[in-house]
Amino acid sequence: MTMAVTVKSSREIHLMREAGKRLAETHMMLKETVRPGISTWEIDRIGREFIEKMGCIPSFLNYNGYPNSICISLNDEVVHGIPSKDRIVEEGDIISLDAGLIYEGYHSDAARTYGVGRVSPEARKLMDVTKQSFFEGIRYAREGCHLFDISNAIASYAESFGYGVVRALVGHGIGSHLHEDPEVPNHRQRRRGILLKAGMTLAIEPMINIGRCDVAWLDDDWTVVTEDGSLSAHYENTVLITKGEPELLTIEPAGV
Repeated sequence: MTMAVTVKSSREIHLMREAGKRLAETHMMLKETVRPGISTWEIDRIGREFIEKMGCIPSFLNYNGYPNSICISLNDEVVHGIPSKDRIVEEGDIISLDAGLIYEGYHSDAARTYGVGRVSPEARKLMDVTKQSFFEGIRYAREGCHLFDISNAIASYAESFGYGVVRALVGHGIGSHLHEDPEVPNHRQRRRGILLKAGMTLAIEPMINIGRCDVAWLDDDWTVVTEDGSLSAHYENTVLITKGEPELLTIEPAGV
């Protein structure tokens, strides 16, 4: 299958940097909203208003029918949880916030998983390993490496802890569209994949389960959960491929 992988122009990269900067600010703000007693609907409302006040458009709102601006997933929910006034965040939960925005026609996409108050050591370890698996993967996010070098590095790290790497969902290219070629798997691949070139932009997003890799969709046709009921964590950034170190367009200044 032929893929139309785009190499971004200097103008496009500038706009994507701006989109990424604004999304990083959004995530820093959203992190401060996470507390016991808040509803996922309220977090979504705050996130949407913040994005719109920056003159941007929430990427996810009405995307293929998704009804909200922030995907909010708790505990055994892997991704795409739908915010609700009835879904209340509780002490000990882990919560994944996946957000995207459009700035001057270009998208940014990033996700974080946080612990709510005091969480179990097992939950903390899962979140730490998921985040680090992203950084293990982007060691190969540079010109001259192959796409699946990223995938294999993510999988090798996460699986070394006995975790399940979600196979049914993958990362993706990103730019003037939220989802572009190529798909970026997080699980091991037999082939090497396409050769990476400076100017490509990817949304790299490990989704790691503390149990098996298997997932299922709830009746809302959006929320993805672990099939065995185990905890899941998600970590994502929009990444610019360069000739040297990758540029993380959605990373917060403190690197958290």
